[in-house]
Amino acid sequence: MHRLPLTTLAVTAGLTLSACSSLEPQPFDATEIRQRAISDQAQMYRLQEPLNQPVTFYEAAARALKYNLDYRLKLMESALASNLRDVSRHELLPRIVAEAGYSDRSNDSGGTSIGIEDGEESLRPSTSEQRYRSTAGLGLSWSLLDFGLAYYENQQKADQMLMAEERRRKVAQNVLRDVRNAYWRALAAQRLIPRLNVLLARTEVALDAAREAQRQGLLPRQEVLAYQRALLDSTTLLTARRQDLELAKTELAALMSLPPGTRLILADEPEPDLPPDVSDIERLEQLALQHRPEIMEEWYRKRVNQNDLEAAKLRLWPNVTVSAGIEYDSNDYLYNNDWTETGVNVSLNLLKLLSYPDLNEAQDTQGDADNLRRTALSMAVLTQVRVGALRYHLAREELEYSDESLEVDEDLLAYAKAAASSSIGSELEVIRAESRYLLSQYQRKAAYSRAQAAWGRLFNSVGLDVLPETVAQHDVQTLASEIERIMTTHERQGIIAPHPGQPPAPAGGPTLEPRRPQPGTGADEGGTDAV
Repeated sequence: MHRLPLTTLAVTAGLTLSACSSLEPQPFDATEIRQRAISDQAQMYRLQEPLNQPVTFYEAAARALKYNLDYRLKLMESALASNLRDVSRHELLPRIVAEAGYSDRSNDSGGTSIGIEDGEESLRPSTSEQRYRSTAGLGLSWSLLDFGLAYYENQQKADQMLMAEERRRKVAQNVLRDVRNAYWRALAAQRLIPRLNVLLARTEVALDAAREAQRQGLLPRQEVLAYQRALLDSTTLLTARRQDLELAKTELAALMSLPPGTRLILADEPEPDLPPDVSDIERLEQLALQHRPEIMEEWYRKRVNQNDLEAAKLRLWPNVTVSAGIEYDSNDYLYNNDWTETGVNVSLNLLKLLSYPDLNEAQDTQGDADNLRRTALSMAVLTQVRVGALRYHLAREELEYSDESLEVDEDLLAYAKAAASSSIGSELEVIRAESRYLLSQYQRKAAYSRAQAAWGRLFNSVGLDVLPETVAQHDVQTLASEIERIMTTHERQGIIAPHPGQPPAPAGGPTLEPRRPQPGTGADEGGTDAV
């Protein structure tokens, strides 16, 4: 008769002991770590389209936005926020609970009665409950307080979903900015590195010839050493430039999430013309205040904070609970083994009402803090727009200086070649002229890439979307075409388009006092990423 309870206790004790043993630290072994590393590496490059042709700028942007892991992570966070919002909607529904159970005991329950006045036993011991019985029930309950709290929680989840979407937009804009910064440097590397290598090889040959001339005493020692010094200076400059260029392709491949060892060839197309200087800074500032993801995220965060305090105030009100259910009990001693029941319950914690003034004050303070934080962020955004416009203006000026320097060095190279003879000094002048011309080409391409990067920062500071809401297909070519279309539309109609009635931009660019950079100084690098 008592075996069942003892068995139940034994099983419960065994489960408890096994649960306690599972609480001990259990580190992964070497095999599991190795398998995890292999799996993670395979996941990084899973389902990527192969590179079958030279990559254009917009194709590089499409690949970066499609396969970049940071962007994919933000996509997953946005999807997760949407799913959590869908889950929170179910909290608005009433609760319907179905339950069933079985109970037993080692002896009979029961009791006796005694008289109130004399304290004497009036009934013999009796019971109205069987030792072994089963129960079942189906109940519905609805709480007004829970419904209100679930409503505010759903509103918060909806705003958090919108905040996740703004973060996704920001990552997409940053990815495109970084791709623009790296692509033109990588293209310059692809064009210049072979010529740099050839010139370095010629310089090494000339150095060997100078050392041989020094050993044989063919030229004065001071002249030979000066010649070697000039060649070594040229080699140092060329080597430093080659290092800068070789890193550009690696950065671009990382942004595109290409597998290590993938041969990346960029499309050797003519450089597109740069957009003109912006003509209406105030218009860009208004666009930035309307479209920047950071400002929109702060605005949604304010609603989340306000709903949090509204939920706290809701807890002060009376809670009304309505319930109804069907119950069953197999106890044979009961007159009715099944029945229905309904009820209404109202409860209120009176002391909590004392916190209502404090909650109102906290709500006002929270709103002021949220507004101040968003205002400070907006000021930083406006500064970034103006700095971006000035940086782009200076970059265009630097590009003009680089074009002039390149023309001069090209003429000097032609003159050195025309005056070349078999003497070492003439060969030195040719090599120095070629080095100077190649360095000017590097300066010019670097200036162009910096101008593209400055335009990318200006575009990024406005906060315009770089992807359409929907596309017909998600292959790289379709995404590249859509990115090109939407960016061209933004550039022509959103950024460089003058305001109606606005006069053309003055020749001096934005109405700020720029400091003209010297060619090759990289005055626009680094930047002020205020946000």
